[in-house]
Amino acid sequence: MKRFLALSLFCLSSFLSQASAAPIASEPAPLASQSLLLDIVSAGADKLVAVGEHGHILTSTDGNNWQQAQVPVQSTLTSVYFVNEQSGWAVGHDASILHSNDGGLSWHVQQYLPEREKPLLDIVFRDENHGLAVGAYGQLYRTHDGGKSWTFEFHDEFLHPDDADYIEELKQEDEEAYLDEISSILPHFNRIFMDGRTLYLVGEIGLIAKSNDFGVSWQTFDEIYQGSFFDLTRTQQGNLLVAGLRGNVFRSLKNGTPWQHVDTGTTALINSIVLAGEESILLLGNNGVLLESRDDGVSFTLKPQADGKALIAGVWFKGKLVAVSDVGIKTITIMK
Repeated sequence: MKRFLALSLFCLSSFLSQASAAPIASEPAPLASQSLLLDIVSAGADKLVAVGEHGHILTSTDGNNWQQAQVPVQSTLTSVYFVNEQSGWAVGHDASILHSNDGGLSWHVQQYLPEREKPLLDIVFRDENHGLAVGAYGQLYRTHDGGKSWTFEFHDEFLHPDDADYIEELKQEDEEAYLDEISSILPHFNRIFMDGRTLYLVGEIGLIAKSNDFGVSWQTFDEIYQGSFFDLTRTQQGNLLVAGLRGNVFRSLKNGTPWQHVDTGTTALINSIVLAGEESILLLGNNGVLLESRDDGVSFTLKPQADGKALIAGVWFKGKLVAVSDVGIKTITIMK
């Protein structure tokens, strides 16, 4: 839902130039913690940061009381990542990339391209200088200087074989048409996950890929499902879980192959995977779906939420699940 909702909110358009209008600052909103929020992360052990619609960014040290940050855009923000307690980045619509160096209290713009009308959907940094932002239609931006500059990359590893020759010919014959075509020919990149020195990328049309050189090159996995994936993580026991549309979850032992389908007992879209303590794995889904596994993802038990609201993303914080939804922050106690 985090990525699904983000994609449903933007208009499709062609790939245009990098010139952009000045952003408009997000306004204070007393009910921001009850608005649509799309991601939440820990910034160190004692702080949470959540992002969502209208450029809202919220911080909390207890999961209950939330402070709205100063944000220079009103674009919907889809993902947030902190490399340490102070330094973090948020991405979203208008290809926006924001940076904070004070633990999320204030933010400044590093990139803002509203004319492209394509959202970024996730971001990751391996240290304070080197980062990747990914999003709709195969967008991938890279920085080597902490986000002072971002460079767009087109990764033809993700092209369908039938399209590869066509794109190469177009590149040689018509640069303008080539730039327009590469802006929409790749699948959406929904989630990027850093696992030690390996990056995993998941997205639409069953995309699962990995990189051992921080995204310079990618190796795609054999297709196991044609629907979109929205999250991937490594479990406490070192296995991989990937989740997506219609309750589809797949589990892989250690090295990423082969994948085994997990019966979740639901057809709800699974938005996010949360590791809860040393043994529990939680799946957050639409329609109030919350699933828990205590056997490393082999099986799941449904723990439906009474309000039926989508759980979009979450973190395990001080013994509780703190999740974001289309009605804001929700704190959920997981009963054993």
